[in-house]
Amino acid sequence: MHVKIFSEHLEELELLLNGIAMMKELTKRTQDYLVSFGECMSTRIFAAYLNKLGVKARQYDAFEIGFITTDDFTNADILEATYPAVAKRLNGDWLSDPAIAIVTGFLGKAQKSCAVTTLGRGGSDLTATTIGKALGLPEIQVWKDVDGVLTCDPNIYPKAEPVPFLTFDEAAELAYFGAQVLHPQSMRPAREGDIPVRVKNSYNPKAPGTLITKERDMSKAILTSIVLKRNVTMLDIVSTRMLGQYGFLAKVFSIFEDLGISVDVVATSEVSVSLTLDPSKLWSRELIQQASELDHVVEELEKIAVVNLLQNRSIISLIGNVQQSSLILEKAFCVLRRLGVTVQMISQGASKVNISLVVNDTEADECVRALHEAFFETKLQRDYTNGNGYVAKSS
Repeated sequence: MHVKIFSEHLEELELLLNGIAMMKELTKRTQDYLVSFGECMSTRIFAAYLNKLGVKARQYDAFEIGFITTDDFTNADILEATYPAVAKRLNGDWLSDPAIAIVTGFLGKAQKSCAVTTLGRGGSDLTATTIGKALGLPEIQVWKDVDGVLTCDPNIYPKAEPVPFLTFDEAAELAYFGAQVLHPQSMRPAREGDIPVRVKNSYNPKAPGTLITKERDMSKAILTSIVLKRNVTMLDIVSTRMLGQYGFLAKVFSIFEDLGISVDVVATSEVSVSLTLDPSKLWSRELIQQASELDHVVEELEKIAVVNLLQNRSIISLIGNVQQSSLILEKAFCVLRRLGVTVQMISQGASKVNISLVVNDTEADECVRALHEAFFETKLQRDYTNGNGYVAKSS
């Protein structure tokens, strides 16, 4: 394999790095361009290797074949115009000269500036599902380093097991609330195109993995997976006005909108609201900026409410069958009561597949382990001798 495959890229990269060193500045736009070099070179090497083996392959830079994005550098969104453009290019090349397409992941071209953009975390999966939707493929495969989506984070509890089937709704909730295998945005094109997504393990290709589809048989399903999201900030906000004061919630959420801060989980009443802030949207900023923004949030909210800010919290999300929500809650609170853990907030998402519980960070890992044992490793049976509890028996 000759160095000329990527020598031009290395020369251009050297010029870019010299420019950054000279200016002593790295903008988000330049950062996106900088990180694109590794992906562009690695796909060229891989395509060359396949051709050397006798497997005809053709390399593509995503930003050259129609991946059109917003100008939000480091976290761009793919625009609708991408799908027909990608389909036209890849289908056209295949019809004229068939070859395996090797496409750069997580890259695009900004619609306004035409500069290289990156798609943020999970961008390579989003590239794959976008191509799948554009070409109308029968299945999209995403290869990871685990045997599919698991019942919980194996770093917290090693006995986590693969989940054989998921719906797109379940996958989206799992991804949003912390499952590292998937990214929320990556499922969107597959859902829109109604294309099944199979998550497989590169290190264990014989494992069946997880198949994600629009619908699945939920008749015997109770809980699908337990997801943990750490380092969450929780706010309790109580109106200072009398009961029945209209517009309170609208004012609360307009403050977050004005400050550009996303909200995770919400529980409301007529005069109060409890909510958590999305750490991925807030904690990615500088520490000083984080503290300043939180102070600003509290300052603005205190104009209309009494505010209690609680940090170092975790969200435990129970992803499962909404038809079994009463059983899920009963079993979950039985476990948490035994641990002496107080749930500080509870919310059921609009998707109807997720029940979220907020606890202290220090209690979160123990809660996940105990909940996993209760839902996936034991069979809780009614103890008719005392009529008011459960006895855990090995299944």
